[in-house]
Amino acid sequence: MKNLIEKYLMCLLVVFMSISGYTQVTNTVTIESLLNEMINRDALASFPESNFRLKQGSSYNRASKSPSDSVGWFTNHDYNSSESDHNFIRTEETNGKKEWVLMEHIGAGAIVRVWTPFLSSDKPESDVTIRIYLDGNPEPVIEGNMLHLFDGTGLIPYPFAHKSLRSGVSFFPIPYAKGIKITSLKRPFFFQYTNQEYSSDVKVKSFSMDDFNAAKPLIEKIGKTLLNPLNSTEGKMISMNTKLKSGKEKSILLPSGVAAVRSLVFKLANYENPEVTRSVVLKMEFDGKQTVWSPIGDFFGTGIGLNPVKGWYQTVDEDGTMSCRWVMPYQKGGKITVVNLGEESVDVKLKVVIGDWKWDNRSMYFNAAWHGQYPVATRPFSDWNYVTIKGKGVYVGDALTVMNPVKKWWGEGDEKIWVDGEDFPSLFGTGTEDYYAYSWGGISTDFYEHPFHAQPRSYVYNKLNRKTTTERNTSGYSTETRTRSLDTMPFETSLQLDMEIWSVTDCNMGYGVGVYWYGFKETISNRKPDPEGVLIVPPLPDGFPNSSLK
Repeated sequence: MKNLIEKYLMCLLVVFMSISGYTQVTNTVTIESLLNEMINRDALASFPESNFRLKQGSSYNRASKSPSDSVGWFTNHDYNSSESDHNFIRTEETNGKKEWVLMEHIGAGAIVRVWTPFLSSDKPESDVTIRIYLDGNPEPVIEGNMLHLFDGTGLIPYPFAHKSLRSGVSFFPIPYAKGIKITSLKRPFFFQYTNQEYSSDVKVKSFSMDDFNAAKPLIEKIGKTLLNPLNSTEGKMISMNTKLKSGKEKSILLPSGVAAVRSLVFKLANYENPEVTRSVVLKMEFDGKQTVWSPIGDFFGTGIGLNPVKGWYQTVDEDGTMSCRWVMPYQKGGKITVVNLGEESVDVKLKVVIGDWKWDNRSMYFNAAWHGQYPVATRPFSDWNYVTIKGKGVYVGDALTVMNPVKKWWGEGDEKIWVDGEDFPSLFGTGTEDYYAYSWGGISTDFYEHPFHAQPRSYVYNKLNRKTTTERNTSGYSTETRTRSLDTMPFETSLQLDMEIWSVTDCNMGYGVGVYWYGFKETISNRKPDPEGVLIVPPLPDGFPNSSLK
């Protein structure tokens, strides 16, 4: 009788776990497992088994305590330049030496992103040494220059660590089982350390130099894969080749049954009018719900006009071919629609590859939306909402395009990201350019790209017109992209992403952003189709070079 009761209770537990979506984490998190996850696009379309939360230790200004304090909330002093600055956790002494604690977490987790700027805009240097302590060990597992450890010239190899525009940025995972503490041996300047935090049932093998050296063949393999993203060719291909007149749309139906969109390739016959990347819109519907409505420029990350760029999830080629590699699963069927909101006809080519998918209780739908506004007043300072999402899902990226009417720098505003209704943001940044992985924005107007972030355009510069001067002019359109892998943001009930509007100049700017996330069918957002809004393209300032528009 006792055995029968135990079996009955076990069956009830299994049923409960299935209905609730609970899954026990069975695999150990290691350097190798995180590296493999970094290139696993399928993993993004399933709610993470570990149900981690993304957190960040940064030098955000500690005067920012509440949105109700309009002065402190927007104080632009998110660094440390004197003894009076305390934009870090604390100081302590180790063997008679003073250390500044920059980031600390007790529990299991993994560092998944590091951003460190140059100490000055004209020299790729830092004079600060950092130490990374794991699991309460009194000896650091990593010690070295704050910048060079993470700019591709030190311990962490390219492309995981690399020099962007006047910054060192790393996406190399550093897992830890019991805790982490990152310190500096000198007063730190700006910094951001982003980490996954796990629940107590997640098993983690902490980073060690032995494991790092043993993983070098895998590190090399993953690095090559990241730099050579390929569109999927396995599966059924469906296509569209059509002329769309003004105000018209055309759709293609996806095969019925459980499947997933694995690549989407799009091309217009010409991009002579740069505004065509705003007036041509992609709509997608999966299992009876529309989850995608976005102009092509914001969906593929090219911004306004054709600005070639290559990333892990999106690529825009010089000939105007735009590719997307987000995995988009569905259970029954779907539809992809191209809409022409512009005044002129457009010639459209679209190819979609649909492959297999095994649907389970962690499978999610891909979402993409657009939000734009013109004019946006830079005074008084304010927070501009990218998106607010209600329900359960994972945030995976965004592409911001701004129009700045003046030469002076526009992007001092910090990202503030609230997860699951918390009282203070999980992630509070140090500047818009820092969020997009570069620094010294007033002079960093050249093109750059990386598998997970890029600046496809700034002022008159893009991949086809590189900057060769040291001029400071941030006027016109700038496009910044950030797509996520290990630094995705899972949420159980809600996510709100705001970016401060903080320009050096009192003026009217234009803002437009494409946002991407995965969610369950009941997950909703505050972003709705805006066919009128996409046609309000912020005008370039008087005297702006016209040749830069094409």
